[in-house]
Amino acid sequence: MRCPSCGERETRVVDSRDLDESATIRRRRECSTCATRFTTYERVEAARLVIVKRDGARQEFDREKLTSGLRKALTRRPVADDAAEKAADQIEAELRSQGTTEVDSSKVGALAMAKLRELDQIAYIRFASVYQSYDDLEALKREVDSLYAERGTDDFGKAGK
Repeated sequence: MRCPSCGERETRVVDSRDLDESATIRRRRECSTCATRFTTYERVEAARLVIVKRDGARQEFDREKLTSGLRKALTRRPVADDAAEKAADQIEAELRSQGTTEVDSSKVGALAMAKLRELDQIAYIRFASVYQSYDDLEALKREVDSLYAERGTDDFGKAGK
C-alpha cells in the first residue's frame, strides 16, 4: 500500500478492525519513511453482476441506482430511514445467491416490487406505476384492487363484510 503523503511502498499496519459484520476490514497504517498515518479498507470483491436490459443491452449492476429507485418510491412514507438500503441489500444478496453473472432486468424489477409490496403498499404502487408503465387508469385500478383483495378490505378501505 502506497503512502498517500510521500508515495513510499513500505507501510506497517498499526491497527485492524472488522466492520459491516466482518465484510470489511479497516486498517490503520503508518508510513515507515514519513510516519504519516492513514486508513485503508479491505473488502472481498464480489463477482461482477451484469444486468440484461429489455433491448438486450448489458450493463453492470448498479446498487446505488436500485437504492435510489426504492428511496424515491418510499419518499414520505412511514418506514425506517434505512429501509431502501436494507431492501437493496436483500435484493442484491438474492441476485448473487442465484450463482449467475447475468440477470434479466425484469428479475431485478420483480424483486424490487415484491420488497416494496412488503414494506409499503403506496410505495409499491408508485414504483409499479413507473416500472410497469400502465397504459391507462383501468390497469392501475386493477393493481390497486388486487392490493385491496389481499388486505381483505373493500374498495373504500373499510373492513370487508
